Amino acid sequence: MAKEEKRSLISENLRDKFNEGFEYVLIHYRWVFVCFFLLPVSLIYDIYFYLRSWVIFNLNSAPKHHDKKVKDVQRQVRKWKEEGRKTPMCTARPGWQTVSFRKGKYKKTMFNVKVNLMDVLDIDVEKKIVRVEPLVSMGQLTATLDPLGWTIPILPELDDLTVGGLVMGTGIESSSHKYGLFQHICEAYELVLADGSVVKCSKEDNPDLFYSIPWSYGTLGFLTAVEIKIIPAARFVKLNYEPVRSLEEAVKAFEKCSMNSEENEFVEGIMFSLNKGVIMTGKMVHSAEPGKLNPIGKWYKPWFFKHVESFLSTGKATEYLPLRDYYHRHTRSIFWELQDIIPFGNNVIFRYLLGWMVPPKVSLLKLTQTEAVKKLYENNHFIQDMLVPIGKLKESLEVFEREVQIYPVWLCPFNLPLNPGMLVPAEGTEQMYVDIGTYGVPKVPTFEPVKTTRNIEAFVRDVKGFQMMYADSYMTREEYRKMFDHSLYDKLRRQLGAEYAFPEIYDKVNRKVRD
Repeated sequence: MAKEEKRSLISENLRDKFNEGFEYVLIHYRWVFVCFFLLPVSLIYDIYFYLRSWVIFNLNSAPKHHDKKVKDVQRQVRKWKEEGRKTPMCTARPGWQTVSFRKGKYKKTMFNVKVNLMDVLDIDVEKKIVRVEPLVSMGQLTATLDPLGWTIPILPELDDLTVGGLVMGTGIESSSHKYGLFQHICEAYELVLADGSVVKCSKEDNPDLFYSIPWSYGTLGFLTAVEIKIIPAARFVKLNYEPVRSLEEAVKAFEKCSMNSEENEFVEGIMFSLNKGVIMTGKMVHSAEPGKLNPIGKWYKPWFFKHVESFLSTGKATEYLPLRDYYHRHTRSIFWELQDIIPFGNNVIFRYLLGWMVPPKVSLLKLTQTEAVKKLYENNHFIQDMLVPIGKLKESLEVFEREVQIYPVWLCPFNLPLNPGMLVPAEGTEQMYVDIGTYGVPKVPTFEPVKTTRNIEAFVRDVKGFQMMYADSYMTREEYRKMFDHSLYDKLRRQLGAEYAFPEIYDKVNRKVRD
C-alpha cells in the first residue's frame, strides 16, 4: 500500500474515532459541551445582539433602512418569477435558528428568500402602537419598551421567540385570558405578496388578509412589519401563589381565576402531579411591600418553577416581581427543559458560578445536535402545547396523565373570540380555552412517539381544540383540516396567487416535512 493511501486511511480512522467520541460526549455528557462551549457562545451572541439593537434603536436608523430591506425582499420575489417559478418560496432563515425542535426539510428544495428584518421601527405613544420587524424577539422588545414605561398586553415568556413566529404561528401568555392570543393584540401587518407587491392590512383595510395571516406559517406572503398594541407598564407584578391538593380543586381554582379578568391581569398554573399544583394570579403595581420583593430574574435565584414548587410546602403567599423578571420567568430554565440538559443547573453553587450565562441558545442546541441525539429526543421526549376548551381541562389532564405522565405541566388560559380565520371556537361563540404545555420525558412504559401523539391529537380534535404546530404533528391532511378552518385561507390563497408561490401550511408543519 502506498504511503499516501496509508496516511489517508489513518486520517480517516482518526476522524471516525473523533466523531464517535464527540457523539458519545454529546449523548452521555452533554452538560460538559453545553457548560463549557454553548453557554459562553450564547452569552457573547446575546451581548452583541443587545448592543446592536440598542445602537440602531437609539440612532433611529431602523425606519430609514426598513423600506430598503423590504425592496430587497421584493427583488428576490421578482427574481423567483423571472427564473420561472420552478419551486415554491420560503424564507432563507436556517431551520436551526427557530425555537421549534425540528428543522424544515423544505428549506433544502424551495426558493429561499432572505428576510433580514430584525429591528424595532418606532413607538407611537399617542396611538399606543409599536411597529416592529418580524425577527424582533421578545427579549429585545421588553428591553426597548420597559425603560420607556410601556409594554405589550401579551408578552410570551421566552426571550428568543420572535414577533414573526408568534404571528404566523401562535403566542400565548398569562395575560391571554384577558387579551387572547398574540394575534389579537396585532393592529396591522405589512407583507410582500407572491407578485412582489407590498400590502398593508388591518381589521378595517383588507380584513380578509388580516384575519388569514395568523397560523398561516408564511404561506400567504413574506411578513415585513407588524403593528402591535402597547399599554402602560408598572414596575412590578404582585403575584399570588395558591397551592392546590387535588385535581378537582385545581380545575375549580384555575377556572375561577381565569374568568376574573377584572381583578387578575395574569393567570397561570403549574401542576407537579395530577393532584398537586400551584395556581398563580397577578397584576401590575407601581410599588412593592417591604421585604416582599423577589428579583426572580437574577442569575443566582432558583429556577422559577422550582421556586413555585416550594409553595406546596410553605402554603399560600404573595410577593412582588420586577415586571421584566416576571415576563421572562421561564427563560433561564427554558421552562423545565434545561434540567434534562444540565441536571445540576438549579444547584446553588452552579447558579452562583455559571448561572449568569444561562440559558444556552435553543438555536445553538439544535445546531449542535447529532443524529444520535435527535433520535434520542425523538424516541424519549415529548414537547407539545394543546389548546382545549377550559370546560375540558379535567378530562384533558387525565388524558395526559394516562398517555405521557410528564410533570410539571404548564396551564395558561386564553380567551378565543369569534373572528374569521383558522381558529373557530367550540360552539361557534367566544370561549375560554387553556393551553396545556407538556415538555419532558414520558414516564409511562407504553409511550410511542407516533402512536401517543396521534392519540392526544385525536382527543384534542374531538373536544374542538387545537395543537400548536411548532411541535411534532402526525395528523393526516384531512385531520389537520378538521382541526383548523381553512375556508378563508383557501380563498386568500386563490386570490393572491399563493397556491403556486408558497406551500400549504400542512406541507410546512407536519412531522414528515421536518428533519
